[in-house]
Amino acid sequence: MSDREEFVVDEDNEDVLTLAGPDGEEVDFIEIAGISLGDKYYSILQPVELLDGMEEDEALVFEVTEGEEGDNFQLVLDDDIIDQVFAEYDKLLDEYDQAED
Repeated sequence: MSDREEFVVDEDNEDVLTLAGPDGEEVDFIEIAGISLGDKYYSILQPVELLDGMEEDEALVFEVTEGEEGDNFQLVLDDDIIDQVFAEYDKLLDEYDQAED
């Protein structure tokens, strides 16, 4: 996605993103980061209210694609992709922290 900006920390982000689950139930998320890997764009989202089985510091990775009516978010279940996204996030966060010092 060439028109997307990658961001690591958006401390002022209080926008809530509402996504519908497979059963149609709506879940509210806060976007933690946007990560580009290759030609794909991923969003790290944390639920506003913890989901069953999730810890407070956990987040989910979604692949974001452009659709006719806006962005589409697809939950990523592939552990290798999740690991790559979080590795890139950690790397960018370290770079961000060093730039702030």
